[in-house]
Amino acid sequence: MERDFAQFPADDNGDKLWNMRQGGDRLVIPREVDFAVVFSTEEVAMEFAVRLLHYGQKVSFGEVQGVPGYAWQVQAHPVMVPTHHNVGAYARRLAQDADPLGGRNEGWGCFARD
Repeated sequence: MERDFAQFPADDNGDKLWNMRQGGDRLVIPREVDFAVVFSTEEVAMEFAVRLLHYGQKVSFGEVQGVPGYAWQVQAHPVMVPTHHNVGAYARRLAQDADPLGGRNEGWGCFARD
C-alpha cells in the first residue's frame, strides 16, 4: 500500500497513524485514545485534571518518571476515530489549556482495532 500524504502527512502524528495502518489497524473504528500531558507540580496537574472533568472528559492522574522537570501526568481518554485531523485538533486543545499551567503534551496512543 502506498502512503497517502493527504491522509497521513509527514509529521509525528501522520507517521504514527501510517504505522498503525500498515500494521492492519482499521483507523475508521472509534476507540479510546490516550493523550498524556505533564506538569511540574501535583497542584497544577490536579487543576488541569479538574478542568478536563468539567468538560466531561474521562481522565487519569498520577506521578510520572523519566520526564525531566515534570513529575505529574494527566491523561485524557476521549473516544474518537483516530484521524490526523482528530488527533491533532484534540492535542492542540489540550496544549492551549495546559500551557498557562506550565504543562506540555507528552504524546498519545491507543489500542489497534482490526
